[in-house]
Amino acid sequence: MNILVTGANGQLGNEMQLVSKLSKTDSYTFTDVCEGYQKLDITNLDEIRRVVAEGNIQCIINCAAWTNVDKAETAGPIVETLNATAPGYLAQAMKEVGGLLVHISTDYVFGGDPYNTPCREEQKGTPTGVYGLTKLHGEQLIEASGANHIIIRTAWLYSEFGHNFVKTMMQLTATKPQLKVVFDQTGTPTYAGDLAQAIFDIVEGRKFENHSGVYHFSNEGVTSWYDFTKKIAELAGNTACDIQPCHSDEFPSPVKRPAYSVLDKTKIKQTFGTNVPYWEDSLKKCVAALLK
Repeated sequence: MNILVTGANGQLGNEMQLVSKLSKTDSYTFTDVCEGYQKLDITNLDEIRRVVAEGNIQCIINCAAWTNVDKAETAGPIVETLNATAPGYLAQAMKEVGGLLVHISTDYVFGGDPYNTPCREEQKGTPTGVYGLTKLHGEQLIEASGANHIIIRTAWLYSEFGHNFVKTMMQLTATKPQLKVVFDQTGTPTYAGDLAQAIFDIVEGRKFENHSGVYHFSNEGVTSWYDFTKKIAELAGNTACDIQPCHSDEFPSPVKRPAYSVLDKTKIKQTFGTNVPYWEDSLKKCVAALLK
């Protein structure tokens, strides 16, 4: 199968490049808008169709998105274009050739209602900001397209690549005597390498047949940003920094973030036999790699 990966230079895209080397059956093409990659404008349906036809693409893994949550509030129509319109086009292109779209969504589709039990796939989306709303619109356009699709919502993504919370906190706890981190937002950190492996296993094993739908994948367990930071500092050996818990309102933000966005992973485990590592185990691997 010929597989096209968009957003190849992001956290997940880089991890997909690593796991793709394990494929015994499939051929991967990686696209991005930055230098060093084949260019593909995912906001242009005709261009998508051309690239799909030229490469005989039978599966698209869409890792491209507008992900800056705060800037999404003021960035204008581009956020909807990248997070909703473009995934709709990718789905349409796959529908036309009988292919599969694997699309990455987010826990930010939740947050407007108070939850205290893990969010299930069928729960109503209640996004609190432009980012979450546009990602929800993207899901809806994919579902409406009639294309074979696997939508995977994930959360708190980090890796050795790009800008992310783990790398930021490793740097801050190494250089600052004291740090305040919010304790009233609860979720699950997700190592992008684990998510890439889960996607690879579903596609490589052809497990997606007759299983179109929305699935949740984050690492196992529950934590707050404060506890997450404490563990990052501990693993990095940054013990001199005094890390203090604080409330979200001490860090004013243009968007209200979900207070509780733990994802229920029962469906992806039962449907595909997906292995979901515990968040602390995966964090250890990532921090060790970054320290090297």
